[in-house]
Amino acid sequence: MQFDDDANLDTSDVKDVRGSRIPGGRATVGGGVVGLIALVLGLLFGVGPDQLGLSTDEQEPAPAASSVSELEQSCRTGRDANAREDCRLAAVARSTQDFWKGEITERGGQYAPASTVFFDERVNTACGAATAAVGPFYCPADRQVYLDLDFFQDLRTRFGANGGPFAQAYVVAHEYGHHIQNLTGTLQRAQDGRQGANSNAVRVELQADCYAGVWARNATTTPDRGTGRPLITSLTDQDIRDGLDAAAAVGDDRIQEKLQGRVTPESWTHGSAEQRQQWFYQGYRTGDMARCDTFR
Repeated sequence: MQFDDDANLDTSDVKDVRGSRIPGGRATVGGGVVGLIALVLGLLFGVGPDQLGLSTDEQEPAPAASSVSELEQSCRTGRDANAREDCRLAAVARSTQDFWKGEITERGGQYAPASTVFFDERVNTACGAATAAVGPFYCPADRQVYLDLDFFQDLRTRFGANGGPFAQAYVVAHEYGHHIQNLTGTLQRAQDGRQGANSNAVRVELQADCYAGVWARNATTTPDRGTGRPLITSLTDQDIRDGLDAAAAVGDDRIQEKLQGRVTPESWTHGSAEQRQQWFYQGYRTGDMARCDTFR
């Protein structure tokens, strides 16, 4: 994945609260191995703590926008995005939003922007408090995508993904897929509390994978809102393979096998490795969000 070296990189969509000392209760769920599995399977590449049933010792407001001067100073151009992880993730978030704004507008809708929040250790959101253990997630209550950048190392070391810049981009694009579902009303279908291979929870996650693929197909032709030129200049076949590999690594069956030594489809919340790859590639192959109806 390559960004336009000379492009101006606007990071105003990103709130960087890394290093902030955030007071308040900690997110809790279950205990022991069962609690860990619930956290990982329930929220990994998912939606906010309120939908998983996480509790907090006390409700806390979402983090206020901190000074982004450091991020602004470090991430000014596409060249910075090619060199630095945080700049790259900020650039992917911008590209994703630019694409979806155009797509939703063309379909007669109105796009409401979302912010990306970089955090570490723990964060307070309008969906409740969460720790870094839950992985990346989207909070529909405040329309923000939350990313702990250390997760991308875990994606390789704990979940066995090959990694690479586009594996990270896939994660960001998946979370923005949830934002699109929130805007279109689809996300509510996952709130019935059911789990299992054919549940609405799984269908919502697979659709977000498909939406990530749709963005990937269109990423190199999406004009940046500032320059009018595509921010991403190239995606290679290897990039797409890295995305597919990351999708498989976080399949429910793969994670269950690693954490509990057996696969229990009745408790799936995100779909199997094969399903996640299938739907990401469906979006990438067609480039059409209308082909992402996982509920049919």
